[in-house]
Order: sequence, then structure tokens, then C-alpha cells
Amino acid sequence: MTMQERKRLLLNFTLLVLGTYFLFMGLTKAQGFLKPLVTALIFSLLMIPVANKFESWNFSRILSSVCNTLILFIISLGFFMLISFQIKGFVEDWDKIKETMEPNIESFENFVLTHTPLEKEQLEEYKKENNVSTLFGGGSGGEKAFQAVNQVLGFLADYLLTFIYIFFLLNYRRRFKEFVLRLFPQNKRGEVAKVVNKTAGVAQHYLFGKFLLIIFLAVLYSIGLGISGVSNFIFVSLLAALLSLIPYFGNIIGFFIALAFGMISGGDSGTFIGVIIVFSLVQFIESYILEPYIVGDQVDIHPFFIIVVVIIGNMVWGVMGMILAVPLVGIINVVFRNVESLKVFGFLLSNNEEN
Repeated sequence: MTMQERKRLLLNFTLLVLGTYFLFMGLTKAQGFLKPLVTALIFSLLMIPVANKFESWNFSRILSSVCNTLILFIISLGFFMLISFQIKGFVEDWDKIKETMEPNIESFENFVLTHTPLEKEQLEEYKKENNVSTLFGGGSGGEKAFQAVNQVLGFLADYLLTFIYIFFLLNYRRRFKEFVLRLFPQNKRGEVAKVVNKTAGVAQHYLFGKFLLIIFLAVLYSIGLGISGVSNFIFVSLLAALLSLIPYFGNIIGFFIALAFGMISGGDSGTFIGVIIVFSLVQFIESYILEPYIVGDQVDIHPFFIIVVVIIGNMVWGVMGMILAVPLVGIINVVFRNVESLKVFGFLLSNNEEN
């Protein structure tokens, strides 16, 4: 390799690193704009078959888009109402939960102080710095209320904006598709149209399969955790089922949440053993029965890259980034596998060695 080629290689590598850095920096800075837009895009792809069905019944494009947006809105409202009822019950039991938890926390602190080099002053300092004490009281009520109101308003703004985006994306979907096709020469448009349809199909099948999977998991978790004696088992089951949207990490988080609620219930070792058995059994059913038949292999991504994109999604957009990461990379990989010059990247990301 000549000196000139080495310099060019070093320059290209430097530009790649800088470009990647500024790309993720830009995605992080623009998350307030991009998160609702990308979320709306994914849900719009899910609703395209329903929109087409309405239009085949002589619905106008605008009416069809409004109906589909309202369907998603009503489903989401129903879900939030169900969650809010469960949270209300949890809040009403908060005093009892505190009484149950405080002895356990004191026992844990004594265990830490006895079996580790940590001093009591260091533990108190850590609790003060990380605001741990406010979990069981303390802190300014006005400040907490102001922060809560800000968070609620921010969530509502993104929530409503997402549905506005969904309406416009559905209403003008053919214009957007035509725009993409016109970016390519006439002789390539047929091939490009096939790729666009495949990417939409991946999102539709994956999200619809995940929706059914969440329902099945919520039912299975509710039955198992209810029998195990976990408090607020419906809320915990819904949360654990929703967390399954985050590959690998979500199931682990859901398991520890169920264990925590088992401890809140004042449960004995039988409750903890029940939680472990329930999650082990449900995970087996999900991995080997439900997911292969309901979701299938719609998102053909190697497990290593699923973990990588989920971690990156969390760094860029938090929990929503972790949820959106897999379908987005699945869509990108469809493009890779259907464009000749990019097939090598599709081979790298794919779980199928024949691609």
C-alpha cells in the first residue's frame, strides 16, 4: 500500500468516525422533533392495510385517514385508562407499601453495612446525592408537582402530535411514495416500488405480531402472578408484556419488577419461587411457541446487532429508542438486502447466512 493510499484510508476512516458521531449527536438533539415523527411513521405503516380496506369501501382518502387515526387514538386511550386504574390502586395502597418496604430496606442497609466496607456516613451521603429518601417522603411538594406537570404536558404534546403526524402520513402516503420513486430513473422505479412495499410489509407484520404477542403475554403473566400472590398483578403483567417490545432487556426488567412487587406484597419465598417459575415458563412459551408463529422471522437481524441497536436506541432516544430500534433496523436491512451495492451490509446484519 502506497503512502497516498494510506492517507486516503486514514482520511476516510476519520470522516466515517466524525460522521457517525455527528449523526448520533444530531439524532439526540433532535429527539423532541424526531421521536413523535418516527413513531407516527411506524404506526402509519401498520395501518396502511386498514386504510386501503376503508378506501375499497368507497371511503374518501381524508375520511379513511381520520378513521384510522381515531382507531389508534381510541386503542391508546383505552390502554392508558387501564394502566391509570392500576396505578390508582397502587397509589391508594402506598402507605401500606411503605410500611411493608421500610423494614426490608433497613435490613438491606444493615446487610450492606455489615458485609461491605461501606460506612454509614457514605451510605447516607449516597442517598442524599441520589435523592433516594424522597421515595418515602421528603422533598418539596411544590417542586415535585411542578416537575410532574411539566412531564405530563410534554408527554401530552408528543402524544397528540404523533396522531397529527399519523393522519397526514396516511392521507398523503401515495404522494410520499411517488416522491421516493421520482428520485430514481424511470427504468429503476419498478424495482424501487418493490423495495418500498417490502419495507412497509416488514413493519406491518412485525408490529401486528408484537401487538398480539403482548396480549397473550399479559394474559399469561396475569394468571401466573395472580396465583403467585403478587400485588397489583394486572399492572405488573401489563408492564412486563409491554417491556417485551424491548428485545432481551425488557424481559429481564419485567422479571425484576415482578420480584419487587412480590417483595412489596410481603410475600414469602413461595411468592418469589412462583415469580421465577411464571417468568421461566412464559419465556419458554414466548420464545418457542408464540413468537415463531405469531411474529415469525419478519425482522431478520442477527441477535448481536439487535442488542447493539437497542443499546444505541436507549442512548439516543431512551425507552422509545429501544422500542423503535428493531423495526427501524429491520426496514433498513430490507433495503440493504434488495439493493445490489448494499447487499454486503444486509449479509452482515442478517441472521440468515444465505443472504
